[in-house]
Amino acid sequence: MRLNKFISLSGIASRRKADILILSGRVQVNGKIVLAPFFNVEKNDIVTFDNRQLTIAENVYYVMNKPSGYVCAVTDKYDPVVVSLITDYDGKIYPVGRLDRDTEGLLILTNDGMFTQNVLHPSKRIHKEYEALLNIPINERQLERWRKGVDTPDGRFVIPVSVDILDKEPAGRWVKIVIISGRKHEVKLMANGAGFSVEKLIRTRIGKMRLEKLKTGEYVSLSFSELYTKILNGGIV
Repeated sequence: MRLNKFISLSGIASRRKADILILSGRVQVNGKIVLAPFFNVEKNDIVTFDNRQLTIAENVYYVMNKPSGYVCAVTDKYDPVVVSLITDYDGKIYPVGRLDRDTEGLLILTNDGMFTQNVLHPSKRIHKEYEALLNIPINERQLERWRKGVDTPDGRFVIPVSVDILDKEPAGRWVKIVIISGRKHEVKLMANGAGFSVEKLIRTRIGKMRLEKLKTGEYVSLSFSELYTKILNGGIV
């Protein structure tokens, strides 16, 4: 395993920051300073950072029904963070992607830094489904225009995978939106571009994994294979 990857997996820094730590001479392998990020670390090698031995944490995966009022971050000066809701794990853990502070629903948290790139990166074309409560009812003509794509306030033209009216009260104001890219505020910006604002937003599906059982604020621990299977083949949480 490359030294920078080992440091990243130990949880003290990202892969990019690990390169900086190594080049600064703060990392030793078997008691010797190593300045090469791509140095190969063997199974029994002892890696230290500032004379503290590093170990690779076992990967953990949580799926949460995120409540409103929490930000998708590890720390925040002003608001509570989603990681504080995970009470049965003491190590470092990170939310995969971001839901806005006031957005609810399906969220994955893990210490596996490669998970996003290997499974949920937009290039993998994993669908994300949201239910949005609009400020006013939407009609079929407006819906069809949204389906063909809208110009968003940030200057982009965005085409959703699908947009459909849901049979929920208040009638005509709940829509189901499916997207792939998941850029920041994308659903809200699309709604703005279509002439609406979003009063409530809930993510209900990632890939083929659907939120049905977990109550707001609840979470479940899964193995990688369990999570991977639910996302790609289907499953409920």
